[in-house]
Amino acid sequence: METRIAVIGIIVEDVSQSEKINDLLSEYRKVIVGRLGIPYEKKGVCVISVVLDAPNDTISALTGKIGRLPGITAKAVYSKK
Repeated sequence: METRIAVIGIIVEDVSQSEKINDLLSEYRKVIVGRLGIPYEKKGVCVISVVLDAPNDTISALTGKIGRLPGITAKAVYSKK
């Protein structure tokens, strides 16, 4: 199956959802290339970027599951290759 590189940008406004986010990322760990989390205390949020190499439907599924969590925003950006 053809894969693409993508980055999921996640903004965590409700840190009580962190465990659920980590559970989802663990579930998809085989397609995750890397991840960076930055707490931004000044605004009371955390920003996470997750790089994946996966089929489109897998990227969309993970983005949707994370984005449906309360207090969480998630968007994916796909490479053209």
